Amino acid sequence: MLKWFMADLHIHTCLSPCGDLQMTPQKIIKQALERKLDVIAICDHNSGKNLNPIIKLGSQNGLSIIPGMEICSSEEVHVLGLFNLIESALEMQNIVYENLNGENDPDIFGMQVIGNESDEVEGFENKLLIGAVDLTLEEIVNHIHQLDGIVIASHIDRESYSVIGQLGFIPDSVKFDGLEVSASLPKEKLDQLKVEFSNYQLIQNSDAHFLNDIGKCTTQFFIKEPTFEEIKKAFKKINGRKISIN
Repeated sequence: MLKWFMADLHIHTCLSPCGDLQMTPQKIIKQALERKLDVIAICDHNSGKNLNPIIKLGSQNGLSIIPGMEICSSEEVHVLGLFNLIESALEMQNIVYENLNGENDPDIFGMQVIGNESDEVEGFENKLLIGAVDLTLEEIVNHIHQLDGIVIASHIDRESYSVIGQLGFIPDSVKFDGLEVSASLPKEKLDQLKVEFSNYQLIQNSDAHFLNDIGKCTTQFFIKEPTFEEIKKAFKKINGRKISIN
């Protein structure tokens, strides 16, 4: 039987240089449960090195975790990649790392903390995760789809780091599964985008970089269970599955 599940599919951890250091695995899970979320996706910038501990903690606490990543293309467009398996997310990480140059300066960009299930520091990522990869938007989308992932254009209403802000339009050759709008987007503007991009499925997430932001904005999925496969079917509107935002 289909029913509504509440999701926040864009959450950063302390691995993202712009993420607060309080965004640790245990604290993210605790906050998500307190906000009554059914499923979350972890989408750090250009990396998946904090996925393992959060997925393990989610499993232990009855919270569905989708492994993901927010990738910055060579055009400086942010794209969310969501995956069924952590192995697929880490394979995408390998592709990103092969095309990501530069070394992080924590004094300028922030610390990139790799944690474990006990919220202990395991290490620090030295790659410049805030940077753009040497892959075009179309190449990134194709790689994610080859790994059977879901591709969502990040915060399309923003002037920077969005496909609309950077390119001014959505190329026909780029096959997004959905478009994300920002949590702070006024309802009037949201209604306009629903009309303008009626051929796309819109979703809305918190894009949380701080604990208090987790779940402040959600997308509702009418599906059988809060899993990647069911969410993917909802994007395709298979057998009555659907997606709703305010």
